[in-house]
Amino acid sequence: MQVTDAEIIISAVSPKQYPTTGLPEFALAGRSNVGKSSFINKLIRRKALARTSSKPGKTQTLNYYLINKAFYFVDVPGYGYAKVSKTERAKWGEMLETYFTQRETLQHVFLMVDFRHPPTADDIQMKEFIEYYQIPYTVIATKADKIPRGKWNQHTSQTKKALGLKNDDALIIFSSESGEGKDKAWNVISQYLS
Repeated sequence: MQVTDAEIIISAVSPKQYPTTGLPEFALAGRSNVGKSSFINKLIRRKALARTSSKPGKTQTLNYYLINKAFYFVDVPGYGYAKVSKTERAKWGEMLETYFTQRETLQHVFLMVDFRHPPTADDIQMKEFIEYYQIPYTVIATKADKIPRGKWNQHTSQTKKALGLKNDDALIIFSSESGEGKDKAWNVISQYLS
């Protein structure tokens, strides 16, 4: 897909701030520092629309990016970051639950996991949560460029096994460095836009 227009619209903390355009939304969920911002930037071919940070736990709001005036990427707060207070974490949890369970324009979730390591308990919990609410999702295994290609099969089976994915379940191996998996991610998105 050719992206000609991309802008951040709002950083929302509650439903009354969500956009009211009725356009489809694709949420990016994953641990802090898994590469959600890099994923957005790679897909839209921009260096820094979505701000990347070396400090985990930076995204504390639902960040809405309007793409081609046709749909939104919604970057949700990363989970599993220890340096955030329990109260703060509970607030994020509530915000995420409200968004995932009540947002009618949410079409699909990209569940992002770090391809270098087995999925964490938080990743597994997130996947179960998405399935429980019957939201369509695709697992994006990020940072693939950090692993030699010869080991991809091993890491793929490790990821699928931990998440209980059947072989035909969508798992996209992704690298924001090389662009690996970019077209596959766009294919998922375009199914909802046609």
